[in-house]
Amino acid sequence: MTSAPDDVLDLLRRRGRQPDPLALNDLMRGVAAAPESLAGPEWVELVDPQADADLAAALIAWRAELARQDDGLEASPAPAERLSALRAELKRRGLDGFVVPRADEHQGEYVPRRSQRLAWLTGFSGSAGLAIVLADRAAIFVDGRYTLAVRAQVDTAAFVPYQIPEQSPETWIAENLPAGGKLGFDPWLQTVDGHDRFARACQRAKGSFVPVDANPIDAVWTARPAAPLAPVLPQPDEFAGETSAQKRSRIAAAISGKDADVALITAPDSIAWLLNVRGGDVPRTPFALGFALLHGDGHVDLYMDRRKLPQRTLAWLGNAVTVAPAEELGSALDLLGQAGKRVLIETASAPVWAANRLQAAGVAMVRDADPVALPKACKNAVELEGIRRAHRRDGAAVSRFLGWLAREAPSGRLGEIEVSDRLQALRQETGKLRDLSFDTISGAGPNGAVVHYRASPATERTLEPDSLYLVDSGGQYRDGTTDITRTVAVGAPSAEMRDRFTRVLKGHIALATARFPVGTTGSQLDALARYALWQAGLDYDHGTGHGVGAYLSVHEGPQRISKMASATALQPGMLVSDEPGYYKAGAFGIRIENLLAVREARIEGADRPYLEFETLTLAPIDLHCVDAGLLTEAEKRWLNDYHCRVRETVGPQVDDATRAWLAEATRPL
Repeated sequence: MTSAPDDVLDLLRRRGRQPDPLALNDLMRGVAAAPESLAGPEWVELVDPQADADLAAALIAWRAELARQDDGLEASPAPAERLSALRAELKRRGLDGFVVPRADEHQGEYVPRRSQRLAWLTGFSGSAGLAIVLADRAAIFVDGRYTLAVRAQVDTAAFVPYQIPEQSPETWIAENLPAGGKLGFDPWLQTVDGHDRFARACQRAKGSFVPVDANPIDAVWTARPAAPLAPVLPQPDEFAGETSAQKRSRIAAAISGKDADVALITAPDSIAWLLNVRGGDVPRTPFALGFALLHGDGHVDLYMDRRKLPQRTLAWLGNAVTVAPAEELGSALDLLGQAGKRVLIETASAPVWAANRLQAAGVAMVRDADPVALPKACKNAVELEGIRRAHRRDGAAVSRFLGWLAREAPSGRLGEIEVSDRLQALRQETGKLRDLSFDTISGAGPNGAVVHYRASPATERTLEPDSLYLVDSGGQYRDGTTDITRTVAVGAPSAEMRDRFTRVLKGHIALATARFPVGTTGSQLDALARYALWQAGLDYDHGTGHGVGAYLSVHEGPQRISKMASATALQPGMLVSDEPGYYKAGAFGIRIENLLAVREARIEGADRPYLEFETLTLAPIDLHCVDAGLLTEAEKRWLNDYHCRVRETVGPQVDDATRAWLAEATRPL
């Protein structure tokens, strides 16, 4: 369809509008390319802020028709002709290979459909990965979360899978790029730091790393979706706890303290937090794609498609924010050079395109961390109270779900998709759910061992007797973002299952009860969660904890808890997950996850300031899976105290049947 349908045009004209059919079609293609959240069709406002029921219904029907158009992203593995078409395009451009990251211009975990080039080319749908295509061979690189998934989704005869960090893309390039070979890359999709690593690898192979003006995949992906257009809406101060003006003034002062005049902000969640707005351009994460320049006086130049900004949002942003098309960012960087400005840029996440443009303009670059990231990570008192409120609400929904599951699962008739749909429905019944915070991981039996498993009709299993079921889920609420994993027994768990579950629980408790001096990083705490597993010769191949945003990304930095070294110390107000696990391929998976908030610890006689964690998540941990003989008295006391808090907080919010189940599920050991 190249123009708007007649019924929509007629309804708009009756309202006194004179729509441009082609412009309206372009707008709606962008709307259809954005994910459909659970908050309802708020995007209708972008067409007509006063749309009546008839117009809204016609627009919704049109969007559904546009969304049904096949963009090729559901094919897994991807058809072989796509790789052949890319190789032909590379040959036409005089390139010997090309790097295909799972990334967009902002390096976020979630990317819009038009940027899912890796999925289109290979069929791999994970949240992190990279492919390298040469004329006679190709490889795909994933981390430990996706070692099973990549083999299920990708034609491994065409793309040989490798696991990072054991096998790095840089080493593969050095060993496989032919001498004199030109390895192409999209400078919008390669970070400054990543570019330098890959360029050195090409040099070792006596080849070169060559930027392209236009991505060659875009030339052969004929059904590529439009750029997403979801409305950008105010995040009221009652949830933010601080006005945008206060934030901008505070961060601008920090930029000046770094001897910079301007900061280039490329992370959409940083922009959303800084301006107290939220969007919907990517799945499950309420931000809008765009770039920003934050000046030393607190003024922000926002480079974003104006069609996403309703008039009420423009009024909310005020005169201190200037909106310009994203295409004008390059000329703005040029002007900074002409003015002799010093620009702060985070080289770990900013596209090398931006660094090259700044360098060409003669700008003095100050290489430093995103100045918004750390303040955003340290939640204020208003945000923390909203997050607690969201977790109380979410805990009641999850407890209702677990009670229902305990009653229905023994039938052996429940499937993974039906179960996750039930959990979503219960969250929606709160009346506060804006969206899920990520696609629910609903894994029965062996599927639970796939760390980032996503149930589909082709992979779905039923919850069988005497097995384990793992569900990792979360919600996006205006007042907070939640993330919880529970592993439950269907029938009687085996002795091995109970042993592994209890060791995971011991690690979970060890981290939740940790006290540590100010200045401690998450990598220094990671071993606490693994120790009980290590003693049995067991481990897991993912991080123990990630940061979480305040109605933003469920995976937020700069803090984390993992084996990987971290330069960011844990600070009061930060949120982290506590999620050790164990996975037996082909058999079962176990993970127990709560969210924690870092707070000051009061320790009498302490020799220096200390911190500790406040547990936010409130839902029972399955006692049927616990081998009490493996727990210390202190661990039993923690579990009993936690369950008492769950019972007292959640009990008044749930129905009688759930309350009765909750009393048994949280009984003292």
